[in-house]
Amino acid sequence: MPVLRVAVIGGGPGGLYAAALLKRLDPAREITVWERGAPDDTFGFGVVLSDETLGGIQHADPVVYRALQEEFVRWDDIDIVHRGRTLTSGGHGFAALGRRRLLEILHERCRSLGVGLRVREEAPPAAELSAAYDLVIAADGVHSLTRQSYADVFGPRVTSHRCRYIWLAADFAFDAFRFEIAETEHGVMQLHGYPYAKNASTVIVEMREEVWRAAGLDRCDEAESTAYCAKVFADALGGRSLRGQAVSSGGMTPKPPSSWIAFRTVVNDRWSYGNTVLLGDAAHTAHFSIGSGTKLAVEDALALGACVEEQPDLPAALAAYESERRPVVASTQRAAAASLRWFEELGTYVDQPPRQFAFNLLTRSRRVTHDNLRLRDAAFTGAVEDDFGCPTGTPPMFTPFRLRGLTLRNRVVVSPMDMYSAADGVPGDFHLVHLGARALGGAGLVMTEMVCVSPEGRITPGCTGLYTPEQAAAWRRITDFVHEQSPGTAIGVQLGHSGRKGSTRLMWEGIDQPLDDGNWPVAAASPLPYRAGVNQIPRELDRDGLTGIREQFVSAARRAADSGFDLLELHCAHGYLLSGFLSPLTNQRTDAYGGSLAGRLAFPLEVFDAVRGVWPDERPMTVRISATDWAQGGTSAEDAVEIARAFAAHGADAIDVSTGQVVADEEPEYGRSYQTPYADRIRNAVGVPVVAVGAISSWDDVNSLLLAGRADLCALARPHLYDPHWTIHAAAEQGYTGPGAPWPLPYRAGSRTPPAGRTDAPKPRLTLT
Repeated sequence: MPVLRVAVIGGGPGGLYAAALLKRLDPAREITVWERGAPDDTFGFGVVLSDETLGGIQHADPVVYRALQEEFVRWDDIDIVHRGRTLTSGGHGFAALGRRRLLEILHERCRSLGVGLRVREEAPPAAELSAAYDLVIAADGVHSLTRQSYADVFGPRVTSHRCRYIWLAADFAFDAFRFEIAETEHGVMQLHGYPYAKNASTVIVEMREEVWRAAGLDRCDEAESTAYCAKVFADALGGRSLRGQAVSSGGMTPKPPSSWIAFRTVVNDRWSYGNTVLLGDAAHTAHFSIGSGTKLAVEDALALGACVEEQPDLPAALAAYESERRPVVASTQRAAAASLRWFEELGTYVDQPPRQFAFNLLTRSRRVTHDNLRLRDAAFTGAVEDDFGCPTGTPPMFTPFRLRGLTLRNRVVVSPMDMYSAADGVPGDFHLVHLGARALGGAGLVMTEMVCVSPEGRITPGCTGLYTPEQAAAWRRITDFVHEQSPGTAIGVQLGHSGRKGSTRLMWEGIDQPLDDGNWPVAAASPLPYRAGVNQIPRELDRDGLTGIREQFVSAARRAADSGFDLLELHCAHGYLLSGFLSPLTNQRTDAYGGSLAGRLAFPLEVFDAVRGVWPDERPMTVRISATDWAQGGTSAEDAVEIARAFAAHGADAIDVSTGQVVADEEPEYGRSYQTPYADRIRNAVGVPVVAVGAISSWDDVNSLLLAGRADLCALARPHLYDPHWTIHAAAEQGYTGPGAPWPLPYRAGSRTPPAGRTDAPKPRLTLT
């Protein structure tokens, strides 16, 4: 069925552009846009669009593109102002125009094409429109009534965040995109500013809610808030005043009394229902700090128009639209979430060295990386590297790092990975080849899998241990190989006890599934099975049981020292025994080892102290934790900081920061480097070295995290399964040949990246001039 009648709810950029595009693609269509505000009512001042989005507009509607081109203000630099110092990074390339002017252009285009515009008029209910029109586009914003009307179908999840912000404007143009930090008596405040016309700039002031309240801004109207912000950021403004939404719209735009907003992230399970489809902020939002709201809405409109034109019917078009846009939006939302969290935690970064702080800010969303920033502004990136201590030509990942008496030659760690390939806990030839290959591959530190402290502490029958002399001797064979064949590479042991997650099958036979036969009893902080009705109910450990397990850790640590390991890590993560004491979801004890966080920490700290007491003083000891359980009521990010602080106070040399795997019903938020914000927070709040781990896959990510001060070491697991020589290959790809990544002598002939194929052959001349 052709789409001939279209109703658009909401006259923002996304709704207007969708209407114009659908009308241009088929002039026979009857399209009506409802907008309850006036034509010049708007929220915010300037709009930033990317070259990619503009390219799509140019292809789809050259008339709109030419009109936008005439209005754009362009700039390349970002100024970061902190503690009286301005640091500038160039090569970023922005284009902006006034939001009101953008709406005027789109209004003019819609009128010229014959789109019906009903301004200052509430749209009829979506259900009524869907009965009268072929397609209903709900572009009615973050507070979408359409989304609310069909909430049981769309499945919206709306999350309010911890900062408050206000949109303001200044009657002059900043020279660059400007971030300015103000450390006030109430806390940290930040200004985001950028030009959108020859004599006008958008100014957004943002701060944590507790800072906002302490400053009394929760009791101010818009005029008072505007004056306050102008005073705080007087230097940035050159003493000029600011104006707010009400002043800019002649008092017509309805706003909350103070105009301060808590950003809301909107996610929906689906974007269409019948012939009704969500577009722009009604479907999804992304934090303004990556300038994405209008961009996403316009791109939605482009995709929807194309899909309606290309697909055979409306159901296919709406399915194609959502399939095409979802991955793009999800990627943008992940980047925006990282940026939002960074600004929420801004107070933890203000004491960083100035250039590191600036680099951290620029790379906060993970879309701008070390390598990318070096292409944009080599001088700025080089200065950051100098401050970090990188010798000329040395990437950050190949600088040394010292933990107690151990100096690692680079910052790359082969993360602990369970191989489930031992017999009776004894590591065999497989482990020698597995760990030996990764040591030859150049990592600064190679970690074993979780090595169990007792037969009952194994996860599976294939787990390794350190509870017999035979096991210790087998480990010695491996550490000797590493030290002899890859001098300069350190090897660490991770000691742990499976707790309630023990007595299960090998991973590839059914992860976390109990054995068909031969199960051994399991023990834990509380008698709670990992999965009710599937896994065993563990025995709650009494005082004798706790003492016995503590001494098993001590015995294993002694054997580890005798086996030649350079570093010992205590496994307090992923729901295993010690982790089970830390989480309130798995520890429901009423004695001294439960209840408050201090109580839940008591036994893990007792084990740590006992192990540290027998582990050689010059050798470092680290702790792996799960910094969140990804479950309601579990360990929080704030808890993780205090857990890390407690272990550091007891002598932990570094905290290895992982997350989750504590309860079966967790809901992790996966994504690139998704666990790094937890490591970042602990490092900057506690002042203890951290190991970042989790979906770190490229050397560019490693360099970025280190240079930004988010981590001291980076642990990579799956990349080292894919490529045992990941580290020396990373060195070759970066043209690095220094002491941080030496190639083994027998491999040195292959130390240059081989050509991928002949693409550089001389070409014959085939034309005449």
